[in-house]
Amino acid sequence: MASEEPVFADVSIGQSVYDEDGDQLGTVRGVDDDGFYVSSPSGSEPLTLTDARDVFGTAYVMWRCWECGEMGEIGNELPSNCPNCDAPREDLYYWAED
Repeated sequence: MASEEPVFADVSIGQSVYDEDGDQLGTVRGVDDDGFYVSSPSGSEPLTLTDARDVFGTAYVMWRCWECGEMGEIGNELPSNCPNCDAPREDLYYWAED
């Protein structure tokens, strides 16, 4: 009988992660109860807001602060910093909210 226990990846911040074809996805920038977050490899194209909406589909795309967890609506771009804790834009990421 298969276990009902969740399986967690053994990753650490700064570690490179790869897809099943061996292509680098990026570097782990954070880990929480939902999984781990990856920074894109240098030289890769940034994800535009339109691309993010395509990736997340019907979910409502918002921004979320890595430092404090604050979330907000995205206008045409991410805010220049977190309005709650003043973290820089680099600490904000796209978040899909149902």
